[in-house]
Amino acid sequence: MNGLEMPLFKRKPFPLAEKPKDLKPNELVFQVRFTKEIFRDYSEYLRRTNLYRHRVWTCKLTGKNYLTYEEALVSEKKAAEEVQKFPEELVAPVLRDVQFSMLSLKDLGDAVAQKLQGCLSEGSELYGRKNNHVYSCKIERVVKDGEKTRYEVAWLDKYERLPENTAIDEEDLIRCKLRFSRAFLKSFIRESTYRSIPWVLHEKLAKKHGIPTDPPDDLKDQFFMQDGVVVVNRKRKKSEDREAKENGFQDPYEIGREDKLKAQSIRYPIDDLLVQYTEFDKQLAERPPPCREFNVPMECVGDHLMVWDFCTSFGRLLHLSPFSLEDFERAVCQKGSNIVLITECHSALLRFLLKDNSEYFIAVQKKRPKLKITLITWTEYLSDFLELTGTVELSNHVATIKRGHYGLLDIQAKLAILRELVCRVLETEYFKEKLDEDIEKQYALAATRREEILEESRKKREDHLKIKSNGKEATKGHGNSSDTGSDNHLRENGDMPSSNGKQTSPSKHSLENSESELTISSLKNSKKRKVDVKNSTAKMNASSKIASDKLIKDEGKEMLESRSMDQRAAHKMRKNEIKEHLENRSKEQRKEYLEREIEKRVIRTNPLGKDRDYNRYWFFRRDGRIFVESSDSVEWGYYSSQEELDALIGSLNVKGERERALKKQLENLYHKISLELQKRSKEVAQKAETDDADVRRSTRVRAPPGDNPALAFLKYVNKWKED
Repeated sequence: MNGLEMPLFKRKPFPLAEKPKDLKPNELVFQVRFTKEIFRDYSEYLRRTNLYRHRVWTCKLTGKNYLTYEEALVSEKKAAEEVQKFPEELVAPVLRDVQFSMLSLKDLGDAVAQKLQGCLSEGSELYGRKNNHVYSCKIERVVKDGEKTRYEVAWLDKYERLPENTAIDEEDLIRCKLRFSRAFLKSFIRESTYRSIPWVLHEKLAKKHGIPTDPPDDLKDQFFMQDGVVVVNRKRKKSEDREAKENGFQDPYEIGREDKLKAQSIRYPIDDLLVQYTEFDKQLAERPPPCREFNVPMECVGDHLMVWDFCTSFGRLLHLSPFSLEDFERAVCQKGSNIVLITECHSALLRFLLKDNSEYFIAVQKKRPKLKITLITWTEYLSDFLELTGTVELSNHVATIKRGHYGLLDIQAKLAILRELVCRVLETEYFKEKLDEDIEKQYALAATRREEILEESRKKREDHLKIKSNGKEATKGHGNSSDTGSDNHLRENGDMPSSNGKQTSPSKHSLENSESELTISSLKNSKKRKVDVKNSTAKMNASSKIASDKLIKDEGKEMLESRSMDQRAAHKMRKNEIKEHLENRSKEQRKEYLEREIEKRVIRTNPLGKDRDYNRYWFFRRDGRIFVESSDSVEWGYYSSQEELDALIGSLNVKGERERALKKQLENLYHKISLELQKRSKEVAQKAETDDADVRRSTRVRAPPGDNPALAFLKYVNKWKED
């Protein structure tokens, strides 16, 4: 048997990757576990393993489809073990019948099975023993010699020259009850051959059992040998391909078309690293390199952004008025010890920690009976906090801070202290309670917005039905000559007479005839239908209810249903308060108010998405730039212009899963991001003009330091500070 069977891809043999040349003993490579293939390039390794994980493989021995490569290997291993149970004495004669057979797999398997369990009657074909070998034979005549019966057989083997007719005993004829199914025989045939119609044995297997490998004379005009394998003539190729598909084989010279077929069969999107660039992908714009100019060290940019985003997002909760990212960056880099912006940030975070009955609160209360953090005492509270953390890296700075030289700390130390303060605030119960309240308010705002959308949809639907109803009645008025003048007058004024002689309003009438309007096209064919008013209204209400339920379910219905009665009452109260604010406002004003209030209560900032190389993209609502974080969070950059945004969107390949999602998110927020970028560009231009004016100004008239945009952070005032 051929011991190296491989799964089929698209019903064709799939060649494994060749081992790289000139491999060094200590060279780092990537190896596929179950095929032992070796790759130098990680992207090629990922591409191949991803292909192996797709359910596009077929077990060659059993014909099972929709398997992964590894599942197909396991299936073939089990089938091969079963095939080994085939009786050894029958292997050679069965293989002789298989070699160059033109039957389909089903017919060939049936023919072999019939021979194995054939009856001993004249005309039966089965297997018989001759010269200690087994050959295919046919019973020509049954000869009875007293109690003994002999059989005159004609040998059918096409490779061995045997006597035409021979009389043999019954024990020399092989007739057995099959211990295996026809599916087993098909697996045996598949494993033994490398192509179908004609079925051709593997060369080693044929030589082992002494079976010729050259096509017989009657097939030489249809097939020929090429590179040691049997190949079909091109004139008969199309008809043979149909048969090959049924049996799961293909000519070896067709394997060269594998790459083309794989490219055609890929269904996008796929993993970005597996995308192979084509001529079409050359139309993608070149991705602009992000700017990497930061005042803080590159390894601190992540902490810098996190602290700033937290302080500005939860400024109301911390009683800390917002400030720009540039001002925060310059303040952190400043060497002064009494920078108001830095002082207020530390003080706000420390005050919040004192509101929670935590370990820090208890420790500070023992030292200072009167808890009050000011611009003078904030360093004392900060020193107590750093000593309590027990972190050596942070505790080492306590002496410097106590001496009043906080500004002399390096930037890494300052941001590490702020990061630790933010993390401790996030862990407090007080913060969690306030966060829950914000979440409840956000749910109430979202519920109000849903109701606004549903109400608007309902009004549009009613207006649409009303217009259709008026149009239908006008059509009836022109087509019915028996209408009286009074009826026409009523139609002109928008009222319709009912069956009891009373008038109905247009809006009521439009609802009653809603289903008739849905069948207005039937009027063109002069067909009439009775209207079931109750059923039509019920259907409309049911459809509206289904749409409403679906919206509610999508935005948190499960969480609302799990609340207690008190929580639901509080939720309803918040909704009523919101509705009071929305009274006497236009539709656009209500929409803007809800969007603005929901945006204020951002719980966390999530990245826009990732690109092909797993770089993350961030957009902060208080800063107009798009920040780029490398996959290992070591490098950062940003885009700050409209042109860079357009180029970034144009460079994303939608064939990849990550870049497709990122592009969709950027397109959804395109208007908002564009406005922020334009706003930022104007501010930068204004600052540049101010700087130029300062340079041109006479040295005898110096501008005060506060007028310099680079020192604007010195003028910061916390407008939300607690009394």
